[in-house]
Amino acid sequence: MSSLKTLRTRVKSVKATQKITSAMKMVAAAKLRRSQERVEAVRPYESAMQDMVNHLLQNKQDLEEPLMLMRGHPHLPIHLLVVVTTDRGLCGGFNGSIVREAKSLVPALQNQGKTVKILCYGRKGRDLLRRDYGDLIIETVDHSEKSGGGSFSDALSFSTKLHTMLESHQFGEASILFNVFRSALQQEVALHSIIPFQITSWEQGSISRPLYEYEPTPDALLEHLLPRYLAVNIYRVFLEHHASEQGARMTAMDNATRNARDMIKRLELIYNQTRQAYITKELIEIISGAESLK
Repeated sequence: MSSLKTLRTRVKSVKATQKITSAMKMVAAAKLRRSQERVEAVRPYESAMQDMVNHLLQNKQDLEEPLMLMRGHPHLPIHLLVVVTTDRGLCGGFNGSIVREAKSLVPALQNQGKTVKILCYGRKGRDLLRRDYGDLIIETVDHSEKSGGGSFSDALSFSTKLHTMLESHQFGEASILFNVFRSALQQEVALHSIIPFQITSWEQGSISRPLYEYEPTPDALLEHLLPRYLAVNIYRVFLEHHASEQGARMTAMDNATRNARDMIKRLELIYNQTRQAYITKELIEIISGAESLK
């Protein structure tokens, strides 16, 4: 039977933990609201930019020399997998779901005869993948703490890094694995091909195709728009990831706070039962002593 002092210490410790998890839940909820607004703001812009790039590409399918972002390096069997995770934990199974998907993708790509390289955006991905695929990890990029989930300059810098790696023939194609934000309770793992850029066909029966007049020439516009669109695409990935992270952390800390409250109730019940048992024992000893003196 645990002593009363031990039980009081445990209750005090759990209450302190409950205060921490409750505070972390409120912080994550505040960050989630801001992140959700940023995600909802960038989605229409990214979609409109994609439509413009698609329109240009569909009218330039006869390019004699396609841009590198359009074709990649088809004869170079090296696939770069960008795994986007967090730098910190305490967010439930958020990172585990991405890592599990990455661990299933790597052998699938290798069975296709491709050499896989892994670029980790976030330390948790590196830590979880290092044991099985440490030899495939070429670099780990930490999150920017000052940008609150990634600024456009961070995305532009990261896209420039990918473009430089592509130009130096370090990979032939690239895809990015991350969590898409659906709601505070739901995050969905998604895999997007970012290089080469894929032309999205216009859906049948949809709204009529927008009309654009381009100046300067479409070739010159593509040369500037494709790197820009890659940066915008990665920027949206960063925002989706950050919103998903805050939603997962808020949910995890809410569950931890509830579990702490339940544990406190159980410990207080055990404490009261133990205290009552000690009191009963002392009363029995007093009564027994009094009876022996008669």
